Amino acid sequence: MRIFLDANILFSAARAEGAMRQLLALAEAGGHELWADAYVMEEARRNLAVKAAEGLTVLAAIAARIQIGDLTADTMYPPQLAVLPEKDRPVLASAITQHCDVLLTGDRSHFGALYGKAIQGVTILSPAMLAETVLSHPH
Repeated sequence: MRIFLDANILFSAARAEGAMRQLLALAEAGGHELWADAYVMEEARRNLAVKAAEGLTVLAAIAARIQIGDLTADTMYPPQLAVLPEKDRPVLASAITQHCDVLLTGDRSHFGALYGKAIQGVTILSPAMLAETVLSHPH
């Protein structure tokens, strides 16, 4: 399974040793591919620089282990993305472009209504939902 990581997931995993880091390690150990792009990496980097600069080296280590895709400027956003705020549309569009199976996001306020739903082949999951999926269905 290809799992696209939202910036808040990257931030949480880089900021502190804990559940998010463990979840990503379990997903990797289960043979799942972890993906991101320059957009979410930059957002995570920017937030860490302000709130938890010590996490920047961990973020760099995570970036070295995962696939970093690229969202091209001419990407057409599917109409379903209109339900999302402008700044969140590139996240789901990139997950679709990278042919990911899952978009992992903790952003309940913007993505919560989409949790468990698939948009163009990408299912939006919360960390808890992914943990359940990864633990019960290894690769």
